[in-house]
Amino acid sequence: MPVLNRIADFADQMTAWRRHLHQHPELGFECHRTAAFVAERLREFGVDEIHEGIGRTGIVGIINGRGRGPTIGLRADMDALPMDEVTGLDWASTVPGRMHACGHDGHTTMLLGAAKYLAETRNFAGRAALIFQPAEESGGGGEAMVRDRMMDRFDISSVFAMHNNPGQALGSFQTTPGPIMAAVDTFEIHVKGRGGHGALPHLTADPVVAAVAIVSAIQTISSRNHHTMDDLALSVTQIHTGSADNIVPDIAYICGTVRTFEPHVRDMVCRRMTQICDGQAAAYDVEVRLDYQQGYPATVNDPDQTAFAIEVATEIAGEAQVIPDSGREMGAEDFSYMLKARPGCYLFLGQGEGPGVHNPTYDFNDAVAPVGASFFARLVERSQPAHI
Repeated sequence: MPVLNRIADFADQMTAWRRHLHQHPELGFECHRTAAFVAERLREFGVDEIHEGIGRTGIVGIINGRGRGPTIGLRADMDALPMDEVTGLDWASTVPGRMHACGHDGHTTMLLGAAKYLAETRNFAGRAALIFQPAEESGGGGEAMVRDRMMDRFDISSVFAMHNNPGQALGSFQTTPGPIMAAVDTFEIHVKGRGGHGALPHLTADPVVAAVAIVSAIQTISSRNHHTMDDLALSVTQIHTGSADNIVPDIAYICGTVRTFEPHVRDMVCRRMTQICDGQAAAYDVEVRLDYQQGYPATVNDPDQTAFAIEVATEIAGEAQVIPDSGREMGAEDFSYMLKARPGCYLFLGQGEGPGVHNPTYDFNDAVAPVGASFFARLVERSQPAHI
């Protein structure tokens, strides 16, 4: 079964919704206009319950099926990124410094398309919970909605989400059972020395030399402190210090990101980084303060729910267009909080060739929206067949 006929019928509407959302991007939890647009569409569709303000600006819409049954959750993220758009498209962002550069406008549109279809047909038992989430890019909107007791309040038994993937064949699906995306941590290292004249370094406690030594030592965590089969990415992404060529500064600043899958690897990195900072402080006679913050946990797919999602994806796209074990990647995703609360699956949906996400020339491919909406809809119909 390809794209559902009824969803194909209103594909042009979906394109209009998506381009409207693209023109009006919002950041983090401040998705007020986007949430209002979503709620207005859900009311038009005849969705039975619309619950606003979940996790601050999140929305949960409930569609009742035919007869008793479980509640399946379908999630889409709504927030944009703090960057300028340079596409020159007629529907480009109208807000300077904000852009839907990750396709969340498309994700929201696909879930709205599924909502319209499911509210019309109701060819399923139990309930469908439509989860529109803010603050995926930063802030942890997924965690906020879970903490707002969303899963218990709406009795959600399983949960699914997907993300567009430029460079992957248009309309194809890929996922993997178990871990699919990494946990993400951030670190900041503050080095305080004693500045002075660049011609008299012996009278200083040089934070620049200490910072360079710390960065070099941190690299040995990956090469010497973890098993080669345990995925780990540790990247120093910023170093700031100094103001002139003849001044030894007082301070230096280092920051970066850590990506892991296993809790013991995550803990080891924090422990070793602490030891390195303490050791280098003593070695270079400076003060070193490490701020290590654990962020989103790893995104872990339930094997049974993943097998089911693969069946549905194959029905929509065909076996040749589905990769059931694509492996894991080091990006992070706060859908991980929902998967910790309930079993489910996260997938990637190909949108064909074009600029990658988080690129100022990126745009969601509207041709793939009916495919994603059909997948969401068939997840509900297949998992909870209507009682005839």
